[in-house]
Amino acid sequence: MADFQKPIPSYLNEKRNIIRMVIFTSLFALVFINIYSPFGVDRWFNLTRLEFLTYSSLVILTGVLVVVVSRIIMYYYGRRHIINYYHYFAWIFAEIMLMSLFYALFEKFILKDVRIFTELVKLSAQNTALVLLLPYSVMWLYFSWHDKKEQIERMEEIRSSSGNVRDMLPFYDEKSVLKFSIKKDSLLYLESSENYVSIFYLNKGKISKYLLRDTLKKMEEKFSGTEIVRCHRSYMVNFEKVKVIKKDKDGLKLELDNPSVTDIPVSKTYVDNVMQTFSKYSRMTGI
Repeated sequence: MADFQKPIPSYLNEKRNIIRMVIFTSLFALVFINIYSPFGVDRWFNLTRLEFLTYSSLVILTGVLVVVVSRIIMYYYGRRHIINYYHYFAWIFAEIMLMSLFYALFEKFILKDVRIFTELVKLSAQNTALVLLLPYSVMWLYFSWHDKKEQIERMEEIRSSSGNVRDMLPFYDEKSVLKFSIKKDSLLYLESSENYVSIFYLNKGKISKYLLRDTLKKMEEKFSGTEIVRCHRSYMVNFEKVKVIKKDKDGLKLELDNPSVTDIPVSKTYVDNVMQTFSKYSRMTGI
């Protein structure tokens, strides 16, 4: 069973994927309404097929505006906050209910449906759930497949260029272009700032920084299952460089093995993540 407190995959809130989802959902809804005729559209005026297609397209596109506005809000919200599965599914439920309300009002006041309004909302919710959930599910599967495909291609690219992918850490920008690659034992930590990530690493014994246009959320997914662990909304750390885990008045802190690096904070959201990694290292080292 999925952990609903975990952050959603970053590909669900990427701009290009949001555009793809909205377009696909609109096309699916248009086909759906012309074949299945929900929302009472079969009781519209005496129209030709072409006229019916034109009017139904206008109604569908008006309703899909709810999704457009919703996804724009989600996109900008996700740039500053973590969206977990619980939030995401609640968001989709809200989209369904808002579209249902729109179509119920359309039936009641435009089509002059005599049925009780609550019944119209209920029926509209059932139809809207099909209109949204089916294309959403299809696109989610496609995005997941495409993301895994890109990860494999990146690994192959690094393998061919470095010879030993396990010793190298590749870093890609938001357009999936390889920008930076370093040995794993040189990486110290990552720090995010808006849509950029600062990569702190050792270079000839000194701490250097490389600025990359990407998000820490994507970094967390790329390095899932490795020693590079998310410990804070703004930080990821190379756990091989962690020397001490300590607690003070401000909470947990990670002290790295380089005295020039300030202690890295651990937020409550990621305490379990850090402690699980610590337990794994303890078993490996026999502590």
